[in-house]
Amino acid sequence: MKTNFKTLVVSDIHLGTKGSKAKEIARFLKQYSCDNLILNGDIIDGWQLKKSGSWKRKHTRFFNRILKMIDRDNTKVFYLRGNHDDFLDQILPLQVGNLSIQADMIYESNGKKYFITHGDIFDSITTNLRWIAYLGDVGYTFLLWLNRQVNYHRRKRGLPYYSLSQYVKGKVKSAVSYVDQYEEELAKMAKAKNCDGIICGHIHKAENRNIDGIQYMNSGDWVESMSALAEDHEGNWQLIYYSEIDFQKSSDVVKMPKTIEPEMKIVAFSNHNPSSGLSDFI
Repeated sequence: MKTNFKTLVVSDIHLGTKGSKAKEIARFLKQYSCDNLILNGDIIDGWQLKKSGSWKRKHTRFFNRILKMIDRDNTKVFYLRGNHDDFLDQILPLQVGNLSIQADMIYESNGKKYFITHGDIFDSITTNLRWIAYLGDVGYTFLLWLNRQVNYHRRKRGLPYYSLSQYVKGKVKSAVSYVDQYEEELAKMAKAKNCDGIICGHIHKAENRNIDGIQYMNSGDWVESMSALAEDHEGNWQLIYYSEIDFQKSSDVVKMPKTIEPEMKIVAFSNHNPSSGLSDFI
């Protein structure tokens, strides 16, 4: 039987990019059921699709999984806008049945209030130091490519997954106190909104900690760490990592034959220019 949570939060899947772990997130969502599913931004990577990305069948399967959750489990799905899926600005707010598309939200549960936002609005590097972010465009994409090569050879040797790009990125950003500043600013915003906590994504660094009386939570990403936030029915939050899940065989899982997936080139998707100085993935 599936484990049921009150709420699951995932973000930064970046569908349409080579680094997106579309198969893994779909498998993750098969493992659990939830009353509320919050897709907290950068689910579809409109920037990369416009520039050089491609849409594959596995990306469509992710949304098929979401539709099944709505249909079978009556799950309420909230899709919040991120900076890479800014094309949603043209339609939000929008609600169709159990699907709601909006910029951000206040979530109330077990007597507590949480402000949920993707988090790009407080990204000091992308808003104030655009030349640094521009240099990061090529660098981070290269790190993700190198990460795939390293883990290909690790798998051949029977070694577990290791996020080289996460390690290097963490070292670089810690040098300018980037993550700490980001987390502190978001905690301040939650306090200003009279909320007990903040739930965000954007920086691809999963976290669940207290900052000056505010519960700061970041769901991580599905490019590197493959993590999510989960709330039980008593209001307790935890981080779940894909690598730590003991997957059980489920009768509703149908194994698909292995085929070469065709790529669909996207020539027009978002009006945003990826070369404006923002990083390719944050």
